Amino acid sequence: MKSLPAPVRLSRVTLILAVLILSGQSAVPAIAQATRTSGESVADRWDASPLYLTANEMLIATGKPSLVMMSRGSTHVPVWSLSGGTVGQSVAGIVNGLPHDCVAVKVEIVVTSTDVQTSPDLEDVYRVHLSQLVEDAPFTARYALGKPVRTPLSAGPLHSRTIVLESYYEVVPNAPLTVRIQREPGLPGDTFTRPTGLAVVKVTPLNAPPEAHVVQDVSGYNSWPMTQAIGEKLVCTYSRGSKHSIGEDARAVYARTSTDGGKTWTAETVVANTPGYGEVTVGKGLDSTGAMLLWVRRVGKQRMHDLYRTTDGVTFTRIASPELAVPPMQITDVFAVPEVGLIALWFAGNYSDEAVHSWGVMTSSDDGATWTQTPVESGLMKADWPTEPAAVYLGDGKILAVARTESGPAQFQLVSTDNGVTWTRKQTNIGDIMASTPSLILDAETGLLSNYYYERGRGVLRRRVVDPDVVFDNPLHWPASEAVTIGSPITWDSGNVNATVIGAAHYVSFYSGEAPDTAVMVLEIPEPTAEDELIRRKHE
Repeated sequence: MKSLPAPVRLSRVTLILAVLILSGQSAVPAIAQATRTSGESVADRWDASPLYLTANEMLIATGKPSLVMMSRGSTHVPVWSLSGGTVGQSVAGIVNGLPHDCVAVKVEIVVTSTDVQTSPDLEDVYRVHLSQLVEDAPFTARYALGKPVRTPLSAGPLHSRTIVLESYYEVVPNAPLTVRIQREPGLPGDTFTRPTGLAVVKVTPLNAPPEAHVVQDVSGYNSWPMTQAIGEKLVCTYSRGSKHSIGEDARAVYARTSTDGGKTWTAETVVANTPGYGEVTVGKGLDSTGAMLLWVRRVGKQRMHDLYRTTDGVTFTRIASPELAVPPMQITDVFAVPEVGLIALWFAGNYSDEAVHSWGVMTSSDDGATWTQTPVESGLMKADWPTEPAAVYLGDGKILAVARTESGPAQFQLVSTDNGVTWTRKQTNIGDIMASTPSLILDAETGLLSNYYYERGRGVLRRRVVDPDVVFDNPLHWPASEAVTIGSPITWDSGNVNATVIGAAHYVSFYSGEAPDTAVMVLEIPEPTAEDELIRRKHE
């Protein structure tokens, strides 16, 4: 077994100074930013001092990477050279000194390149392997394989980049943390064939994220919630059956309301319980009068989608059951677009490996009474199929949607510039996912877009916040995620996020538990502010 040197706790100012000198930038503004403190809640997530591993404090784990000196003038920075053509190269080190009160860590790397071909038109891919040396357990017991992280290169050679490889890995305090960094030139997203230099690994201890409120946890498989604000009232609808199944007759749709941010809830009311059918909530929204609309998928001797309307979250009236040329697997959230009316995206297919999958748009000009269906793409393979999309209208005819992937490495982004008539589909860099249904909130005052999604198998509800102008034409530019709450890590017994907003707070629902009993939860979280984003970017 190799004996790895202990890390040295470096000052943040020293790290920033080194990488900026290497790239030829002035270090004075960065030092001022690095030493500034903030009492805001976002900053509290990083109140513990980061720990660092420099290149000299890591050893070869796999393959034959090289420890070299990257130089410019009188500045010399040791880096691990990781090949852009040879797969299987990685280096590792051990981080000691995790605070006794931390519950998780964030892992970042600082990389650079001296190659003249360095350009933001190219990307590279990295991942992290994490485990801990815990007493009375194998050192493999807490192993976690990070998802591949794909990012564009810097503007040119000698520039440095900080890349978040893992935003939330749960740890045992005081136990040594093993970190292995691997470049993945064999993956399709790594288009830069030249070596890159790994200079620093940064490990930031994290406090526990806030806990979610319980909406419903009676015996049974409470799941697949859809949450909508009607004025100041929070309405959470959900489905309950006996297992993870959409078609069982025992499965019906229910609703509860809250006026105190999800802390307490009214008695449960029945929305839909049709004999011989299993019914599941699949989409929500508002009509032009501010009433809530709810799509319910009804599965039995036939598959239908019913649209319900409510003004109080208690009494629901079915207003439409459209007969559609392409029977959808699901119709998703409803949103308004001027000059069009209401829009909902849909997808159809059977999850097979055949080219039978499709998606498209539904529009209504009469507040949901009637709908027109338009396919956008048909005959798709499963790997190219965007499912369970969430969309927001940005203005000037622009719509941005994010969709789940059933087999690919990252969520899809769907954009339109003509009010939803034509669309472009591209893959994003949002890869910390597993069957992760997105939910989008566009904040009216700040213009910031929040993408909430649940990483199944890890039990982490994540959020990415961005100015939509940054990613509309550049879907690989989504910033790193943050963990906003934790749920069950059991893959199919948790997940399916759906969010809404009241005032300056977001309310994010999901389900979590272990079959046959799961609970519907809702997280109350402040909307992100421009200042929050500046603080977050400084910590990256």
